[in-house]
Amino acid sequence: MTEARSAMPDASKSAGNPNELRTRILSALVLAPVALGLTWAGGWYFAALIAFASMAMAFELTDLLPGLSPTLRILLASTVFGAVVFTGLGGPFVALVVTLACLTFAMMIAAFTGANAQIPTLAFCFPYVVLPAIALVWLRLDPEFGRLAIFWLLFVVWATDTFAYFAGRGFGGPKLAPRLSPNKTWAGLIGGMVGAAMVGFVAANWFGLGSPVLLGLVSALLAVVAQGGDILESALKRRAGVKDSGKLIPGHGGILDRVDGLITAALAAGIIAVLHVGTSPAAGVLIWP
Repeated sequence: MTEARSAMPDASKSAGNPNELRTRILSALVLAPVALGLTWAGGWYFAALIAFASMAMAFELTDLLPGLSPTLRILLASTVFGAVVFTGLGGPFVALVVTLACLTFAMMIAAFTGANAQIPTLAFCFPYVVLPAIALVWLRLDPEFGRLAIFWLLFVVWATDTFAYFAGRGFGGPKLAPRLSPNKTWAGLIGGMVGAAMVGFVAANWFGLGSPVLLGLVSALLAVVAQGGDILESALKRRAGVKDSGKLIPGHGGILDRVDGLITAALAAGIIAVLHVGTSPAAGVLIWP
């Protein structure tokens, strides 16, 4: 989904291993054009991309949070698929209802099988995986601004990662969340916000989307949310004692490793689109007076 996002933080760690770095580059060169092409095409092509990535994330997430039975893991992945299909058919509200019903059913299974300890895990996993998928497909469905909204969101996340890396390396300073993600700094967060704000400002000017300043501020807000998603996934991996969320992408780890910031930013963008009613869902997040 976002294999083209800046890999510099990880690549620097792999610089001493030419084979690993070569694998990372080849994976990005193969996967990024496919992901971007499907995003450009939209429709069921994009929905299929989101469904595949989100189902893979569901299994990676439940590997990081062990304890769920195989039945519940399959139910989570199936819920993602169903939610994407219902959203693709133009019914995000129905997708939300189905997701809530499946979550309730999963909790009932856990309760009836004496696995009450799994209920908090279910309450976290279902929204974490399913809601961003619904938000992305829903925004992309917008016939006028959907493509632009998704690419804007991607560039916001990529700019956040890249500027945060350079600002963190260049300025250092106090750690942002040392117990959860020891490499994150406040300087990196501010740098990421600046990079994201620049993307929003340029996009509004380039495409005539309304106030460049306001879209820049919205983009900066999403940068904070994206960094929060990155920290959350880092915390989950530290808790599980693993370096990567999976091994699906050679040289990069799992899907979740590549989209940790995007999924939280996508959910936030979806919420903004709902609260800030525009002429269309994507306009609600992109166009500000």
